Amino acid sequence: MSADTIFAFDFGVKRIGVAMGNTLIRQATPVKVIAAIDNASRFAAIQSLLDEWQPTLLVVGLPMHPDGTPHDMTARARKFANQLHGRFNLPVELVDERYSSAVISAKRGEVIDDRAAAIILQQYFDAHF
Repeated sequence: MSADTIFAFDFGVKRIGVAMGNTLIRQATPVKVIAAIDNASRFAAIQSLLDEWQPTLLVVGLPMHPDGTPHDMTARARKFANQLHGRFNLPVELVDERYSSAVISAKRGEVIDDRAAAIILQQYFDAHF
């Protein structure tokens, strides 16, 4: 039985967290935090990861207010998801990421974007497998 690799992204203006997992084990693992300096370097870093791991699906966390209404980052995350699909021709799923960062215990200033991406991917696995 073959397993498909899935990547998840926790999109942010300054950083993008990346996690991966596969459909056999269904366990999300933090991979990397990409500094979102500009679009060219951001997508070059993503391209490098995609070339290395060959995922079949990309998952993007969709930030919302606690009551489920969208805010300014909701539109930015949707745009990022559309850009991923357009650039890399892979299917992209959006996952409600409310509270994904809240469940991570972190020290002040600690970068947790990759762990937040792992939580987003784990939510996807739990909902779909």
